[in-house]
Amino acid sequence: MDKFPRWTAAQIPSQQGRSAVVTGTGGLGYETALELARHGAEVILAGRNAAKGAEAVKRISASVPSANIRFEVLDLASLASVQAFGTRMNTQRRSLDLLINNAGVMTPPVRQVTADGFELQFGTNYLGHFALTAYLMPLLRQAKEPRVVSLSSIAHRSGSIHFDDLQFERRYHAGQSYAQSKIAMIMFALELQRRSDLGGWNLLSLPVHPGISRTDLLLNGAGPNSAPGILRRLLGPILFQPAAQGALPALFAATSPEAKAGIYYGPGRFSETRGLPKPGKMAPQALDRAAASRLWEVSRQLTQVDFEAIVSG
Repeated sequence: MDKFPRWTAAQIPSQQGRSAVVTGTGGLGYETALELARHGAEVILAGRNAAKGAEAVKRISASVPSANIRFEVLDLASLASVQAFGTRMNTQRRSLDLLINNAGVMTPPVRQVTADGFELQFGTNYLGHFALTAYLMPLLRQAKEPRVVSLSSIAHRSGSIHFDDLQFERRYHAGQSYAQSKIAMIMFALELQRRSDLGGWNLLSLPVHPGISRTDLLLNGAGPNSAPGILRRLLGPILFQPAAQGALPALFAATSPEAKAGIYYGPGRFSETRGLPKPGKMAPQALDRAAASRLWEVSRQLTQVDFEAIVSG
């Protein structure tokens, strides 16, 4: 791991002629979209808040006058919205090179549910992206070297898939639910790669994480005026790395010729909390293939989205 090369945004190869969907309009999503646009990619920035999306596009265009970027409405907490987005993309486009599954919610103190009745973190962070990836598979399969990058977290280390209570209906625990959603993202990324290899889908599917970065997600998880929110806001500039640096593992996985299947990329310093991208360590439970296969089937049933049927047309 010590021999892993130093990698920054300056090493991003030209993305001219390539296209990307990035979920999440602020923080990591914004920084990821900014760098992809700066290096020539066509970027579709997707999020649920049109005003924030328009502002993000405006800022990126001001920073990169040549940027080819636009905003599209996508609410990952609504399977109807996810399906509508997928339908629009498949109608408007012939192919898609990159999908960055980035958006999410973090540790709301009181249990909330999505439009479909799923616990908010599991439904938004994981199930919404599961369905989104499936709907975009026809476009990804038409690309030359398509990649799907799925955002996890160092919080996955304490996570497990609670198959007996996926929605935390018996007893809600914000941190455990968040960790479940993030270990699910790793298991999904690895299972997607396995199924791609078996089915000849020609995908590179990679899990990544941003370490601990200064984003609204981190600041507002328990509420901006809560004790944790205030503490994070005050200490954030000291303890947490900038969002632009936190976006580097996703950018490496999305663009570098050196990115390899089966590797989990994240910051390389201080127990993976900050620094430049390096291969990270996945918790043993994230590598449980039987659990990943079971999670895939449960996700298919919950979302009523059949990957294999969509891929086969």
